[in-house]
Amino acid sequence: MTAYSRRRIITGLAVALAAPTLARAHQVKLPDHFNLTAVQTGRTDWLPGEIHVLPDEFHLYLMGQGGAAIRYGVGVGRKGLYESGVFTVARKAKWPWWRPTQSMIRRDPGKYAKYKNGMKGGPNNPLGARALYLYDDQGRDTYLRIHGTNAPSTIGSAVSNGCARLTNEHVKDLYERVEIGARVTLHPKVTSA
Repeated sequence: MTAYSRRRIITGLAVALAAPTLARAHQVKLPDHFNLTAVQTGRTDWLPGEIHVLPDEFHLYLMGQGGAAIRYGVGVGRKGLYESGVFTVARKAKWPWWRPTQSMIRRDPGKYAKYKNGMKGGPNNPLGARALYLYDDQGRDTYLRIHGTNAPSTIGSAVSNGCARLTNEHVKDLYERVEIGARVTLHPKVTSA
């Protein structure tokens, strides 16, 4: 990530810190702590422009300077499907195309086999309005995503097939702030849920 990119993110955080108004635009009533909020994490070891997902809190943090961050509520992978690690945002898409993985089809063919050839982007697509594609250090697609959802009531729960999901309104905001090359840490779950 370039110095210019970091400055842009930090500038964006300053705007968000001054007036985080997007949370008021929700069509679904979320608990206050899952709404987009400017926070001070106290984590100076988390660098500007990085994303940190804390699955037990159901929060995603986009970091700014000195521990400042924008916090978003998320849904995460259900038991046995959440994968922790450090990844890179290698691609971004608006209204992304989606295809279930072979593992998803094997686990639940009744739900996913009909989509084996994929689904075009749009309001009914499970990836929602935007997607950030997470790659490993060897440049391979992990099939993990940070994406929107057409089921905003799932924010704050562990129900996905491994991805982190935000409301469509929140993922649109995050999408505009995150640069290709941003580091993403999906922190380990401490609870067994």
